Amino acid sequence: MTASTKKKTILVAGGAGFVGSHLCDVLLADGHRVICVDNFQTGSMDNVRALRNHPDFKLIHGDICEPIIVREQLDQIYNLACPASPPQYQADPIHTMLTSVVGTANLLKLAEKNGASFLQASTSEVYGDPEQHPQHEDYWGHVNCTGPRACYDEGKRAAETLCFDMLRTGRVDARVVRIFNTYGPRMSPNDGRIVSNLIVQALRGEPLTIYGSGEQTRSFCFVSDLVAGIVGLMNVSANPGVPVNIGNPGEFTISELADLVLEMTGSASPIKHLPLPVDDPQRRRPDIGRAKKLLDWEPRLPLSEGLALTIPWFAETLDLKLPKQRSTTIRPRSERALAAAVHS
Repeated sequence: MTASTKKKTILVAGGAGFVGSHLCDVLLADGHRVICVDNFQTGSMDNVRALRNHPDFKLIHGDICEPIIVREQLDQIYNLACPASPPQYQADPIHTMLTSVVGTANLLKLAEKNGASFLQASTSEVYGDPEQHPQHEDYWGHVNCTGPRACYDEGKRAAETLCFDMLRTGRVDARVVRIFNTYGPRMSPNDGRIVSNLIVQALRGEPLTIYGSGEQTRSFCFVSDLVAGIVGLMNVSANPGVPVNIGNPGEFTISELADLVLEMTGSASPIKHLPLPVDDPQRRRPDIGRAKKLLDWEPRLPLSEGLALTIPWFAETLDLKLPKQRSTTIRPRSERALAAAVHS
């Protein structure tokens, strides 16, 4: 290894989770030592089972709301420790808020003690139900600070404040990524997120539940693209000093996603509409200009290709038969809008 890529000791909080476990895989593949910390509230031992015998992997069963004792000298800390889907973070909202605030404060102190670089996994939820579209990092958001989603939205906003205050005071090299909707293998089948919900329902032949009209939009980023952006932000030589959106700007309505899942699974499941949850965002699409400029990053996998990797994983995990997949020509809403503008 060169001096710039020398072996590092890296702590990944939430490392047994969906995104965290993929991050652990990448860091180990890059030749680093990884210490995974997880309380297994939403993480899974299955996600890291293959790593347990890796000589450079260590697992600590712990909750970041309590101080984490690590005797090794740390070079980097990634904080991905927090439930990320509404059913999960609303199940214990007080713990969710404390994880973002107290837990982040504990890890920042650990980073300060070690002189380690720190990366906070924030979220597009800091924009709330946005009045600006697409969402640029300079947008302050439109968040209900007392609603049922506030434990997550406001917790993450407070965590960002802690990070930037520690950065401004020169105590920690802290970086903040704002993650947009992510999907891929290792999602929990019952985590309540829209991609996993629709795939599992389609594979089981159950009605696909769409909340509201289905015209609300999301932008879906495959997990490998997300992890590449996260690692890029941690390792960029100059700290940007500002949050960075990481997500796929391809914008789909929920109804379009459901149609795509039905087509790719070959399922005949009907659509079932349910009431829209409180404070559910109507539109969500990242402006990734900052990531392109600062990190030379942009996503590679379109939704159809990512789903082609995700659907078989769910089928195997749930031991369900996977019908023959069919090709699709559904394009993201943002791409269709651009085409319409060009031809108008």
